[in-house]
Amino acid sequence: MTMTRMPTLYLSHGAPPLVDDALWVSELKQWSKELPVPKAILMVSAHWESAPLTIGATDPTVPLTYDFGGFAEHYYRVRYDAPGAVELAATIAALMPDQQAVHHDSHRRLDHGAYVPLTVMYPEAQIPVLQISLPTLDPEKLLDLGRRLRPLRDEGVLIVGSGFTTHGLPFLRDWRPDAVAPTWSKEFDLWAGERFAAGDVDSLIRFQTLAPGMPYAHPTAEHWSPLFVALGASDDAEQAGKQVIDGFWMGLSKRSLQLT
Repeated sequence: MTMTRMPTLYLSHGAPPLVDDALWVSELKQWSKELPVPKAILMVSAHWESAPLTIGATDPTVPLTYDFGGFAEHYYRVRYDAPGAVELAATIAALMPDQQAVHHDSHRRLDHGAYVPLTVMYPEAQIPVLQISLPTLDPEKLLDLGRRLRPLRDEGVLIVGSGFTTHGLPFLRDWRPDAVAPTWSKEFDLWAGERFAAGDVDSLIRFQTLAPGMPYAHPTAEHWSPLFVALGASDDAEQAGKQVIDGFWMGLSKRSLQLT
């Protein structure tokens, strides 16, 4: 039987309260229904930077990584007991160049950039999930990492770069979920949508100097960086991806992209 080749995703993942936002939950649920059912899911989250490339825990009994503070207690009791993707971990290590060290961290499981959207998209937690670190924030190197991971798509693995299209938290003045988006967030979001539609990877790489709304939209690069893993893992990074979700939450852009 031929395995369905999976797309790759760049997902604006939200904070833990994403699960309380009815619109966003409905958008993520509908998106997952339209995707082929993955054999496994590989998450690359903005919230784990570690060099060299590090493969997270494959033991589902390892606690989730609650990498946030100041939220209500129930957000720290969330569980997502998806099976550990042991075979996928071994395959990823084998896909890396011989001279490149690969680390394993058996004590670090999914962080909120990974498990929060998965609790909405795949709430049954029956699909094996693995998280790997961002080993660098260099777009070209992340594109190369994505290219190395590309064969996994033929094995039914859904590769998800989980970030946020705008993430200027220090510059937010209104923290309500329905807050009006600041000008810098709207400008960057519009630019990103146009560049996604054009498949303009060169401009996406040079976002820090080309995009309006900078540096407010991304005072640091980690929430934009997972995009390049998804682009690299796609068949052609310069194709126009399908923009599945748009709009704003707490003034930040939810724009999310599907690539083939």
